[in-house]
Amino acid sequence: MQPKARVYADPSPDLDCFDLLPDSIVLLIFNKLADVRSLGRCSAVSKRFNSLVFLVHDVYIKIDRVVTVDGDSDDPLSPSSPRQRHLFSNFLKLMLFNLLKPFHNLRSTGGGNKPVFPQLSHHSPAQVLKDFIHVRNLRIELPAGDVGTEDGVLLKWRAEFGSTLQKCVILGGTKVDRKPVSSELESSVEDSGSIPESFYTNGGLKLRVVWTISSLIAASTRHYLLRPIIKDHPTLKSLVLTDADGQGTLSMGEEQLKEFREKPLAPSASSNRTQVPASNMKLKYAPYLELPGGMALQGATLVTIKPSSDGSGASNTTRSETDAFISGAFDGPFKAAVKTLLKRRTYLLEMNGF
Repeated sequence: MQPKARVYADPSPDLDCFDLLPDSIVLLIFNKLADVRSLGRCSAVSKRFNSLVFLVHDVYIKIDRVVTVDGDSDDPLSPSSPRQRHLFSNFLKLMLFNLLKPFHNLRSTGGGNKPVFPQLSHHSPAQVLKDFIHVRNLRIELPAGDVGTEDGVLLKWRAEFGSTLQKCVILGGTKVDRKPVSSELESSVEDSGSIPESFYTNGGLKLRVVWTISSLIAASTRHYLLRPIIKDHPTLKSLVLTDADGQGTLSMGEEQLKEFREKPLAPSASSNRTQVPASNMKLKYAPYLELPGGMALQGATLVTIKPSSDGSGASNTTRSETDAFISGAFDGPFKAAVKTLLKRRTYLLEMNGF
């Protein structure tokens, strides 16, 4: 008769193989994770994780929703405030003040009811990031684009800032649809390479002006709201503020962040946003433009914006840098649209600062 097999307990039940990893490897994992919510949960796992989480270099913050801010009607952040006319400023503040609400329930593993991030009660991204003292690359994603458009309208923008606007590119179209089965529609659209007279008389030009100003207001508002984050994090080398719709992206590199810290920011007199300097604009237009992937863009418009030459650092960018920025501003079929539009005739416009 054979003896019954015996099951032996693990001789080292408390051994955690993850504890054998050096701190440098754990930090690499946390940097790949990047998402600040996930990092917050990791910080609640152990004292070791809690001490390492705030040493990461890469942080990603996603804002899921906007909540109503309770307060007196005179509160500038209240939707009923007389200052509601500053739509983008108020809208973005509401989103940024609502950062990372789920962290409120996280508690420290060291005992007691001390929150892992007690400063989160203010809902401020600057407060959320306060303990991330080594962050170098920061990406923030808003829940939606700032500029409202009608159904079927494409509007995308990308802007680079230092202490003020350095360059911006806007891509728009009055309609995005599938390529027609036949070529009748394409042949019916007159395309001599120039902007048709109807563009000026049917409101086409006015609509593009609205797109441009709205995009610049959205970009300058985002830039203004980043002040405390940039001030509190001298280690930052890259900062990107985008949205889930992919409508607009504001980016700042190492040199631009340095300029932002060294030169005083010029706020707009009318609202909480950075003043947009007087600029030169180049407009390119195509009445009908085919895109890869079986799509077409009608009234395709590309607007590039650069501050007027005034001897300031904001205008000291080479033509090759500007061309590279424009060509790489968007991905996928929209990158192809930009490439095609760049070959079109250029129309020059001037814009006063606001």
